[in-house]
Amino acid sequence: MNTTLLEVEGLAKHYPVKGGLLGGGGGTVRAVDGVSFAIARGETLALVGESGCGKSTTARLVLRLIEPTAGTVHFDGVPVTGAAELRALRRRVQVVFQDPYASLNPRLRVGETIAEPMEVHGIGDAASRAARVQELLRLVGLAPFHAQRYPHEFSGGQRQRIGIARALAVQPELVVCDEPVSALDVSIQAQVVNLLKDLQGRFGLSYLFIAHDLAVVRHMADRVAVMYLGQIVETAPKRTLFADPRHPYTRALLAAIPHPDPRRRGRVTPPGGDVPSPMNPPPGCRFHTRCPFVQPICREQVPPLRELAPGRASACHFAEDLPAHETVAGEGIAPLAARRLALYAAAKERRATG
Repeated sequence: MNTTLLEVEGLAKHYPVKGGLLGGGGGTVRAVDGVSFAIARGETLALVGESGCGKSTTARLVLRLIEPTAGTVHFDGVPVTGAAELRALRRRVQVVFQDPYASLNPRLRVGETIAEPMEVHGIGDAASRAARVQELLRLVGLAPFHAQRYPHEFSGGQRQRIGIARALAVQPELVVCDEPVSALDVSIQAQVVNLLKDLQGRFGLSYLFIAHDLAVVRHMADRVAVMYLGQIVETAPKRTLFADPRHPYTRALLAAIPHPDPRRRGRVTPPGGDVPSPMNPPPGCRFHTRCPFVQPICREQVPPLRELAPGRASACHFAEDLPAHETVAGEGIAPLAARRLALYAAAKERRATG
């Protein structure tokens, strides 16, 4: 059996922008720009980053809801190209959407909503589908009689449980969770995350978990891929990434997680400035306009996503030379400047020696 369930290589989505009323301007929005990753059976890969970095577009490309500009998607070793492969993908890959209030048809009863994917794929008859609906409602923590109610009769957390039940109706192998808890209260978020974990253990599901909240990712993911301006800048197992991030952008995201210990708050300062436009990304490293370790090479050369150790990679010229996590803030300008020069010199010497 192929242990790799989903493999994405060089995936890109570029949107042409037309000029204004006078015909000027125009350009190309590079929403996703050369993304590669793989997900094993039973694994959760979290794709994280700020809003607008291309996470949800990547999810839609994986689901083939939009056509890629470039790149390939292989599912269970088969390239998803023709209609037959796409139809198989539609059944074996399902999605849980971000907004539980907008993702359910208000005109359909809950039972009809959950049964709809089974009808589309020709699974079972009316009686078996009704029995399956009741089974799924129990699995997600709802009652069988809820099948006769309409979405407006449920809370946001209950609606998301209905969305999860619908996603499981056709027994998928991969579920794309696109910010599935970001619209919920914190207490409800924990319940839904625990439900997803329980269902994964029960059915051996794989998840592509889209999120911007690393506190949620800490409880959900096995591996993490960090996106910035349409590109993956770091990948690592969850524990490794949280303990020793090797890209300045990852450190900035970790710094934004609220910490209960006041002595540890604010020891790493998030980057200043705005996220550059994906229509006109900076040359060299795309993060250099906000990076506290920026050097001349960062403005000139694009850092490749290179392997630092088995299972982890970083797109930073100074990935091996970054100081220990949470040791930079509060040291003063002179020590930080000296450290930047040392990082630059070490990287230059490493490149010279091959």
